[in-house]
This record gives sequence, structure tokens and C-alpha cells, in this order.
Amino acid sequence: MRILLPLAAAVLLCGPAKAEIRNAPSPRALEFAAYIFAAANTCGYRIGTTEFEGLLAKQNTRIADVQPNGPFGNRVQTMFTLMSNQMALNREQACLAVAGEYGPEGNITPNVLLPAGTPEAPKAAEPPKAQ
Repeated sequence: MRILLPLAAAVLLCGPAKAEIRNAPSPRALEFAAYIFAAANTCGYRIGTTEFEGLLAKQNTRIADVQPNGPFGNRVQTMFTLMSNQMALNREQACLAVAGEYGPEGNITPNVLLPAGTPEAPKAAEPPKAQ
């Protein structure tokens, strides 16, 4: 009993842990990130960060989770390598397909992938503030 009392007091004094507990991203979110990274690598596109982060957020994933130094970066890196190699086999058609899905006029989500020489996609104008 003597041992349990100090242990219980220590647990109560420590308070709740501040670490964030989250579920792992879905496999679909990891595949999506690898696909976008592979398209950027193979076709020379730039990634529209705002749109990319928005699509990841819809899948309950953060950009920090899928980056190479992130907790799931190794999984994404493996898929990225396979996808990049596959896209490189038929680069022209793969780049056209990806641009049709996620390019500036993409039919799934526009401006996720931007041509290399263009600036970041324009931001939506903010409504005027009431005075």
C-alpha cells in the first residue's frame, strides 16, 4: 500500500499528457500524396500548396504526415518511387493525364499541380471589411 500511494500522487500531479493522439492517415491519402509528388517529379510541375493541403485535410491528413521526414514519409516514398518509375515509362501520356486531373484547369481539383514557370495560383479576393 505504501508504494501505491506515492505512485498515485505522482500520476495525479503530472496531469494529462500534451501529446496529440491521432489515427494514421488512410492508405488512400498516402497514395494521393505519392501520386502528386510523383507527378511533380516526373513532369516538372510545381505543387500548389494551398490546394494540396486542402485535399489532404479532406482526408484527415496533414502535409507534415506525408513529407519524407514525416511519420509516414517512408510509405509515401516507396509508393512515390514506384509511381515515378511507372509514369516515366510513358511520360507524355502520364503528364497529360495528371494535368487533366489536377492541373490549372483540372477536372478533379484545379491548381494542385502548376506548370514550372508560373507563379502560385492567385488567391481569392477577400471581401471588404465592414467599417
